[in-house]
Amino acid sequence: MNNTSLLVTLRTPDLNEQQCSNYLDELHSLCTTLGIEPLARRIVPVKRIHPRFLVGSGKARELSETAQEIGADCLVFDDTISPSQQRNLEQLSELCVIDRQEVILEIFSEHARTKEAFLQVGLARMEYSLPRLTRAWTHLSRQRGGTRGTRGEGETQLEMDRRVVLKKITKLKRELEKLHSQRGTRRKQRTSVPVPTGALVGYTNAGKTSLLNVLTGSSANVEDQLFATLDPTTKKTELPGGTKVLLTDTVGFIRKLPHSLIDAFHSTLEETVVADILIHVLDASNPEVRSHLETTKEVLQELQVGETPTLLVFNKIDLCKDEFRIEELRRDFPDSLFISIKKNIGIEEVYQKIEQVLFHSTPKVLFNFPLSRYDLAAEIHRSGRVIREEYQDNSVVIEARVPATLKFKLAEYVHL
Repeated sequence: MNNTSLLVTLRTPDLNEQQCSNYLDELHSLCTTLGIEPLARRIVPVKRIHPRFLVGSGKARELSETAQEIGADCLVFDDTISPSQQRNLEQLSELCVIDRQEVILEIFSEHARTKEAFLQVGLARMEYSLPRLTRAWTHLSRQRGGTRGTRGEGETQLEMDRRVVLKKITKLKRELEKLHSQRGTRRKQRTSVPVPTGALVGYTNAGKTSLLNVLTGSSANVEDQLFATLDPTTKKTELPGGTKVLLTDTVGFIRKLPHSLIDAFHSTLEETVVADILIHVLDASNPEVRSHLETTKEVLQELQVGETPTLLVFNKIDLCKDEFRIEELRRDFPDSLFISIKKNIGIEEVYQKIEQVLFHSTPKVLFNFPLSRYDLAAEIHRSGRVIREEYQDNSVVIEARVPATLKFKLAEYVHL
C-alpha cells in the first residue's frame, strides 16, 4: 500500500461544508490506521455524479495535477468509485486510486486474527475485486485484439482469473457457513444454561472493548485505532444483585459502511441479534456524536434488533472540553449514562443500569418448585432477579424476573 495520499470527498447539494469536512476527518483516521499519510484534502462540489471520472473531467485533471505536485502516491476518494471510474482515474493520473471501501477492507485484512475473520476478509475482498479484474490485464488486451473469433491474451487471462475468483468465493462461503453452524451450536450450548446476554455496540473507537474489560475484568486487546476489534469476544460478569451476565464486544460501526461488508461481517454482529440488552457506547467528546448515534441505530435496524432494550453510555467525558454539549446530551438523553473509563467515572452506575434495563422489560413470573428441586430455585437466583421467595410445606414459591429462555426452560413450574 502506498504511503502518501490526497484525500477527496464530494459535496453534493444535500451536504454542507462542515459535514464534508467531518467525512474527511474520518477518512484521514482510516488512512492513518492503514499507514497512509494524507498530505492534503479536497472537497469537490458536484451537482451530479459523473459516470466517467465520478467528478467532471476538468476537476479530475485538476485533482491529478494536485496529487502529483504534492508528491502523493495515491488518490483516496471518500465516496465509492465504480471499477470503470477507478480505471479511468488511474489512467488519467498515473497514480493508484482507491476508495473508502478499499481502505476499510485493507484495515480489516490487517486486523483479522481468527480463522473466521480471515475468511470474512477474504470473501469481502474477493467480492470487491471481481468486477475490477480488468484493471490488471488492460496492458495485455491492448497488445492483441479479440475480434472475429480470435481472443486476446488479456481476455483469456481475465476469464481464467474470473473463474478462479468465483471458485474461491464459493469455497469461502462454504467454509463460513460451516463456522456459522459451529457458532450456532456453541450459542445453543450457552443458552441451555440460561444466562442473560448483552452486546456492546457503537461507533468504531468509542471505547467498547475498554468497557468490556472494565466490566468483566478481562484483558481484550485495546488500541486507539479504527476497527481494532473484528472478532466478537464474550466474557462473563456479575451484576450487583448477583445475576451473571455474558457480555459480547462487537465490531464498530462507521458511516458509509458498504452493504457488502455488513453482509460479509454479519457473524461479528450475530450476538446483537440474540442479545437481551444492547449497551450502545458513544464517544461524548466527538463533535459528531449525534451522527454516530444515528449511524449505529440505522445498522441495528438493518439487523432487525431495533426493539431490543438499549442502554446508552456516553464515554470519554473527561476529554470533552465543551460542558454545554454534555449538559445538552444529558437533557436530550435523560436515561443514559455519562462515564469515563480512563478516569474510572460512573462504572458502578453501568452495572446497576444494566440490571435495571435488563429486568425492567421482563415481566414478573411466579414459580412453584418442590423442595426436592431447590437446584432450580438456585438457577433463578443465578440468572434472574428474585422479588419474593416464600417457603411452604412442600414447595418454595419464587416471584422473579427472568430471561425468556429460563422461563421457557422452567415452564412446567410456572404458577399461573
